Amino acid sequence: MSEATSQKIPVTVLTGYLGAGKTTLLNRILSENHGKKYAVIVNEFGEIGIDNDLIIGADEEVFEMNNGCICCTVRGDLVRIMDGLMKRKGKFDAIIVETTGLADPAPVAQTFFVDEDVQKNARLDAVVTVADAKWLSDRLKDAPEAKNQIAFADVIVLNKTDLVTKGELAEVEARIRAINPYAKLHRAERCSVALADVLDRGAFDLDRILDIEPDFLNADDHDHDHDHHHDGHDHHHDHGHGLKHYHDEDMQSLSLKTDKPLDPNVFMPWLQNLVQVEGGKILRSKGILAFHDDDDRYVFQGVHMMLEGNHQRKWNDGERRESRLVFIGRELPEEAIRTGFESCIVS
Repeated sequence: MSEATSQKIPVTVLTGYLGAGKTTLLNRILSENHGKKYAVIVNEFGEIGIDNDLIIGADEEVFEMNNGCICCTVRGDLVRIMDGLMKRKGKFDAIIVETTGLADPAPVAQTFFVDEDVQKNARLDAVVTVADAKWLSDRLKDAPEAKNQIAFADVIVLNKTDLVTKGELAEVEARIRAINPYAKLHRAERCSVALADVLDRGAFDLDRILDIEPDFLNADDHDHDHDHHHDGHDHHHDHGHGLKHYHDEDMQSLSLKTDKPLDPNVFMPWLQNLVQVEGGKILRSKGILAFHDDDDRYVFQGVHMMLEGNHQRKWNDGERRESRLVFIGRELPEEAIRTGFESCIVS
């Protein structure tokens, strides 16, 4: 990735089960006076029910809104639409791609790793999942897509919190954390979440991994901290809230870190091989890396087998030169991952 990452247009992938409230959020983006120019790519205009009074001009598949945003449908190929948007005059502040309520967000997210032109101009900023506080627990039982959407998220908008009791809310949050302890969680009613909390998060500028490391991972940073982890999440300390922590049968997350430098000539082939072999099980991976004899921080993110990474900036003076990686997936080969990671440390 030679282009400066900052020149690329940030792309938010917006997902969420049917009825969770994505449409409400999209309508706010297309109508509020936020002073930004967003392009929203949706599956079907009909589903959104755009308010005609807000539309200034429409050509075949693109509507321009009076707040400067535009809206277009994914008819056919997302890559083709992205290319069209890139060529439009007046660049956008950000692009939002909505996935259908029943879909796994992976293929949409992968578009931003695969197509060279898209990659030159756009970067996947964050996957945002809108979840329904009242129905999520049921959906997690009967809809694998709902679980994938939670596991995949960088930001989760837990919507309709006014429709549940405090206890139910605590319970649904514990379920979410069992699947994905790393996402930023916002509680909302009618999707009343600040757009800045959802868009252009720089979720992969990965300083956020440092911010959001769950307490239970810091409980002890020694070699045996995987004892906390290997059977999922069924026994984390309850942080004094008396919350039940759920063990999620088939989702795990794994966090690795070291303050010793990594050897890039060992690490990069190891990581590439890992996602080639185990990519089907790894939904998301991300990391911030301190390489031997390298003054720059390297960051990467991945979706299944696809990886992208680049040198991001210099390590600041006084900053802990620490490497951290996070993997979220199903049946992760934890021991193998840990051993492989250890072998990348410069001895």
